[in-house]
Amino acid sequence: MSYIGRFAPSPSGLLHFGSLIAALGSYFQAKAMQGKWLVRIEDIDPPREMPGAASAILKTLEQYGLYWDGEVVYQSQRHHLYQAQIEEWLKSGQAYYCQCSRKQIKESGGYYLGTCRNLGLTNAQHCSVRLRMDNPVESFEDLKRGEMIIPHALAHEDFIIKRRDGLFAYNLAVVIDDIEQGVTEVVRGADLIEPTGRQISLYKTLNQTPIRYLHLPLAVDAEGNKFSKQNHATAIDNNNPKPAIMKAMSFLGFDLPKDFMSCTIEEMMDWGCKNWCLTQLPEEIKIIP
Repeated sequence: MSYIGRFAPSPSGLLHFGSLIAALGSYFQAKAMQGKWLVRIEDIDPPREMPGAASAILKTLEQYGLYWDGEVVYQSQRHHLYQAQIEEWLKSGQAYYCQCSRKQIKESGGYYLGTCRNLGLTNAQHCSVRLRMDNPVESFEDLKRGEMIIPHALAHEDFIIKRRDGLFAYNLAVVIDDIEQGVTEVVRGADLIEPTGRQISLYKTLNQTPIRYLHLPLAVDAEGNKFSKQNHATAIDNNNPKPAIMKAMSFLGFDLPKDFMSCTIEEMMDWGCKNWCLTQLPEEIKIIP
C-alpha cells in the first residue's frame, strides 16, 4: 500500500510555531516514504473559527514551501457523511441518545457511566449521541514512543460522536475522513495522544484496519505552555519563512548545514525530505525560547 499522510489544521486561528512543527513533521514523513501529503481543513466547529483563517492557513503553507497533493478537503462540506453513519448506528443500536450534562458527568466522577445507554431515548432535542464502546482500546503502538497505555475508564467510556448543540464530534469526523481519503499514517502533535484510542476503536467499529500513528514532541514556552491557538500563540511570519523553518527543523532534530540559510525554501524542503529520520526526534517536550 502506498503511503498517504495528511495535515489537518482547524481554522480557529492562524498557523503558529506548534502548527509548523506538525506540518513539517507530517510532510517530511510522507515525502521520505515517497508518499502523498494531503491537507484537510477541520472546520466543524463554527463558533471557534476565525473568519478568513482557512484561506490564510493555505497561503501560509504555500509560503513555507509545503505544497499538498490533490484537492483540499473541508469537513464543513462532509456533514452528510457523518450524519449518515450516525443514523446507521442509531438504527442498529450501536449509538444512542444521551441527555446527561457535563455537570452531571463531572459529579459522577468525571467519566460517563452509561446512564442513558438502555433508556431508549428517541427525542434528539437537547441530547448528544454516544457510541457504545464495544471495541475498547487500552493501548496502541506509537511509532516514536512504543506502547501507549490508555486509562481503563477512558478506554471503556461510551463517547460522544455528536454534540448536544448539533455539531459533529472531532473523533468521528477525523476517522471517517481518514478512511475515505485512504490515509495510512497520522503524524501529529503529542497533545492528541489521548483521543487516539477512541479513534482506533472507531476503526474497529467500522470494520476497518486501524492505521499507524506518530505523535511528535510538543514545543512549549519558558512557562511550560504549549504553542497553541488556545494559548494565543503568535502566528508565524509569512513574509520571512526561513528563520521559522530552520527553528522548527532544529526542533525536529535535524543537524542543519552551516549554509542552510542561503538555500531557497524549496531546497530546504528537499533537504529535509532526504534527511528525515524518526530516530532524530527529541524527547517528549522541548522548551522554545
